[in-house]
Amino acid sequence: MTISQLFHLPFSGNGVWLELKRRNLSIPFLAWVVVVPMSLLPPVMLYYAGTHYGDAFLSGFADKEWRFITTILFLAELLTFFVMGWLIRAVLDGNKMEISYQDAYLLAAVAPIPLWLSSLALLVPSLAVCVVAVAVGMFLSCALIYGGVRSLCQRSENDVVAMSATYTIMAASVLAWGVLMATVWAF
Repeated sequence: MTISQLFHLPFSGNGVWLELKRRNLSIPFLAWVVVVPMSLLPPVMLYYAGTHYGDAFLSGFADKEWRFITTILFLAELLTFFVMGWLIRAVLDGNKMEISYQDAYLLAAVAPIPLWLSSLALLVPSLAVCVVAVAVGMFLSCALIYGGVRSLCQRSENDVVAMSATYTIMAASVLAWGVLMATVWAF
């Protein structure tokens, strides 16, 4: 698997997803090698922005307890991975699309990568840049979910069913992301 293939993953056909599936990555491997390091990125970037930009970034931004907030965010991201893997499997099974737990967690580990990477926009002290980066990250995550559902499911010949299942997963993903962001702003 090359970096080029990973960048083409949201727009590729089944090839890259099937190669990832063929690698037979275990759920603990995905958790430790993909999810934990990538989940560290948003809290670290948020801590950096919160402690360096202050109210110049957003009104009230400087008055927050960033150590506590970023720790809670990190733990919530880890929990979200495990819940989303289970949810992906449940939604696809409910739509009569067969997927293994391992593949469901593969999708749960790969799909949020663009959102995790969008946190790098916090290096720029501009709210507009961050909003655009998150919007692009959301779009790419949704594309990854759709491509993963179509590629990893054993019975995905019906695009309408695959798209319906994808919308349900995306809605849950956006809700989970919204809860994570509300957690950040609540404290």
